[in-house]
Amino acid sequence: MRLNSFDEWSPLREVIVGTAKNYTSHERELSFDLFFHDNIVQDNVVRSEWRYPRLAVSSDAGEPARSSIKQRYVDELNEDLEGIVKALENLSVQVHRPMDLDPGTAEVRTLAWSAGVVPALNIRDNTLILGDEIIETAPMIRSRYFETRLLAPIFAHYFKQGARWTTMPRPIMTDASFDLSYAHASAGGPTEPISDPQPSPYDVGVEMMLDGAQCLRLGRDLVVNVSTENHASACDWLERHLDGRFRIHRVHRLSDSHIDSMVLALRPGTLLVRNEKVADFLPDALRKWDMIVAPPPGPNSFPVYDEDDLILTSPYIDLNVLSVSPDTVLVNEACPELMRVLEKHGFTAVPVRHRHRRLFGGGFHCFTLDMVREGGPEDYLG
Repeated sequence: MRLNSFDEWSPLREVIVGTAKNYTSHERELSFDLFFHDNIVQDNVVRSEWRYPRLAVSSDAGEPARSSIKQRYVDELNEDLEGIVKALENLSVQVHRPMDLDPGTAEVRTLAWSAGVVPALNIRDNTLILGDEIIETAPMIRSRYFETRLLAPIFAHYFKQGARWTTMPRPIMTDASFDLSYAHASAGGPTEPISDPQPSPYDVGVEMMLDGAQCLRLGRDLVVNVSTENHASACDWLERHLDGRFRIHRVHRLSDSHIDSMVLALRPGTLLVRNEKVADFLPDALRKWDMIVAPPPGPNSFPVYDEDDLILTSPYIDLNVLSVSPDTVLVNEACPELMRVLEKHGFTAVPVRHRHRRLFGGGFHCFTLDMVREGGPEDYLG
């Protein structure tokens, strides 16, 4: 089928589901700790200090630290991903998978830095599907710089069917590329001063960076979370690129980056939100929609982890559901309270297992990229 995806809820026909094969570690460097800043500060307080290792600008500079991931977690995650695939196929959705990361590929290198590489798991992040266009967004984490290459065969398939295929300008991602104001202003703050980034011969100043998961797609309207100058510059690019086709609505610092564990659109007129305060950030037209407040996670919602296991998401990660149609939603089976709430509002909640979402930074919406939905460029906010 031809690429067609304008919203978050229309009947889903084709989707990509990510993979965690050969996932071994998280590289603790500037871009990673900035991206996960809020959750690293709030959910790892009993763990050893977190810091920002610098880019290696000379041979005697220290190497960034890596936080290992236990193999049993990776194995169980891959089991759960296969369960997601099966659940979607049982709902008549065609599933595509990225290329696996070769175990011999240990790192990525550019002119300015090197970083450990990770597989294409949270594939919502580095790609934005708008109608008949694939937009590879400007990455925010160095280790994921070439992640979309693992999806290139799938993108090429849709391109051959007539899809547009665009790449945002790629950031160089030296220390000077990052706007640090959010990390400085939010709770906790870094333990190592980072107000004086280390120079690089490739510095070009603050650059555009944006993840697709910062965007809420509503037909011809796009709501974009902007928390830094990096996001604002990328949103400027989107506005010019999409001029005449889509309307951009900026929300400011709804979260540090992604919007899809704060608010999701389940169908026209209905939002799933973390709390009622979310409405204060939204465009006026969206504040008129019904808002289902997700129940707080229960005491037994998550596995118990060791002190050396790095937690990357908030306890509200299970709000990150995936709509298969306006009345059918994939929900983590560990969240019966959320399923009951959704069922009271007329949804069919399909329970699917996903154990280690807090260790790998994503839920069902993060792990998937919807390529074909039945909806079109409707005006839901007019």
